[in-house]
Amino acid sequence: MRTRTEPRRAARRGRSIGWIGAGRMGYEMAARLARGGADVRVWNRTRAKAAPLAKYGAAIADNLPELARCDIVFCMVSTWNDVQQVMHAMLAKAKPVPRLVIECSSISLEGSAELRKMLAARGIEYLAAPVSGNAKVIKAGRLSFVCSGPRRAFAAALPYLKMIGPAASWVGEGELARVVKICHNVFLGVVTQSLAEVTVLAEKAGVPRHAFLDFMNQSVMGSTFTRYKTPAFVNLDFKVTFTPQLLRKDMDLGLDAGRRFEVPMPLAAATRDLIQSLIGRGWTEQDFATLLLQQAQASGLSLKPENVAVGDGLPPAGR
Repeated sequence: MRTRTEPRRAARRGRSIGWIGAGRMGYEMAARLARGGADVRVWNRTRAKAAPLAKYGAAIADNLPELARCDIVFCMVSTWNDVQQVMHAMLAKAKPVPRLVIECSSISLEGSAELRKMLAARGIEYLAAPVSGNAKVIKAGRLSFVCSGPRRAFAAALPYLKMIGPAASWVGEGELARVVKICHNVFLGVVTQSLAEVTVLAEKAGVPRHAFLDFMNQSVMGSTFTRYKTPAFVNLDFKVTFTPQLLRKDMDLGLDAGRRFEVPMPLAAATRDLIQSLIGRGWTEQDFATLLLQQAQASGLSLKPENVAVGDGLPPAGR
């Protein structure tokens, strides 16, 4: 009960929350804040995408400078260029300014450091807080944050982070959260490609995908992620959770970090090239789990949906 009551107390203390970005992720994150009783004001470039959040009690901002009056501002957009644009637009003529900005997008170490410097010049504390999960994971209440910046900023943010998801880790000062997030997403790409390879190997030898993955998911090698991707691998439902282009961006960030810190990353490099092959084939409108289809084609195997009811391991939304 503690993680539920603490955010509600924080909301009653009157801290106002600004929210930038109502895409697949941002919308669901802002919705959980609003449903939890936080005082949330949301801005999105396309206002119509944010408008449905009003039914949960969120206010919809007409322009970014409105959010500068909030105590805490979250940002969840796609790229570093987007982050720069929205931050400059919010702060260009703003007075007063937020006490704290919490940036949740996947951006580079250099971009995050530049943002920290820009905010510090305006007297604004900054918490880097990238996430692990997607819209479905958010709905199921399983999103996790990794955070870096001043410890006091993390303490101020924690009640609101817990309203969105149950797990928030502080890993230190500066941009260390960006390092962790980059490592996380490189692992995401490598693990998915590896899972595609062994699944195709098992099927070509005669094992149905659902049977192979049922065993894997119950073994010591199974994980929340392998269970989560099982319906896509079994029934070939590649509705987008994360696009190949976004994963390629994160693989590039990981390889850049490897060069910066002199760490060889041969598996990451090979996986990045395979993701590039997906994009080169024009497979850009579906989930990156189409790595499975590419692996099957390379193995001379034509996959068909098995039409077997399999779970994704996530609790029902809202639990």
